[in-house]
Amino acid sequence: MKTLLSTLAVALALAAPSFAKVKTELITYKDGSAELEGFLAYDDAVKAPRPGVLVVHDWTGLQEYTKTRTTQLAELGYVAFAADIYGKGVRPTDPKECGVQAGTYKNDLPLLRRRVLLGLDELKKQPGVDAKKLGAIGYCFGGTSVLELARSGADVRGIVTFHGGLSTTLPAEAGKIKARLLICHGGADDYVNKEVPAFKAEMEKAKADMKFVTYEGAQHGFTKPGPAYQEKADKESWTAMKKFFGEVFGR
Repeated sequence: MKTLLSTLAVALALAAPSFAKVKTELITYKDGSAELEGFLAYDDAVKAPRPGVLVVHDWTGLQEYTKTRTTQLAELGYVAFAADIYGKGVRPTDPKECGVQAGTYKNDLPLLRRRVLLGLDELKKQPGVDAKKLGAIGYCFGGTSVLELARSGADVRGIVTFHGGLSTTLPAEAGKIKARLLICHGGADDYVNKEVPAFKAEMEKAKADMKFVTYEGAQHGFTKPGPAYQEKADKESWTAMKKFFGEVFGR
């Protein structure tokens, strides 16, 4: 009987879900004299190397929403690092100021690409990151940002955008995009819909490995709490991301 009970106890322990012990910390790094402050999340119980995922914030800067998503990625078993594009302490709340900050970088794509690449470099430095298995995700402005990472030819395996801007003034060159792409787009996104035809043509010309998913009825910002939030599209796009990363990382 004791042997049977012991066997059952082991079986139940193996079947029980494991809960990640996620540790978070702020990481200061620099772009020249500009100080940046990113957000790192990882399960400190895992010692083996694992894929790293870069996260780029929306137009409000690196605030709680992005930190929450970064932590969720860590709970999935990744080392996740949220880059700071705007700079330490620059966290606008007024829509007008958000537009000014986002516009500064969207109108200077070499600067935007440099800031995203610096974030990727910082991710690579973190203990436990398998530098051969890197990915990136971004929301709204962050989606624009990680697409510029892809267009730059960065050595990442997979990139996911959630209701991100798709246009660019530096279109991808044929064969330069190394990453597989998953584009999660809202069918009722009046801000981005006009950019879709040109983007698809650009990706086809660049011979990019892309999956473009449209969530019907979803508006711009469908993953973020607020008037545009759509639970169905939010959950389905997150599930799509998990499956996508499982494929590109071979997990």
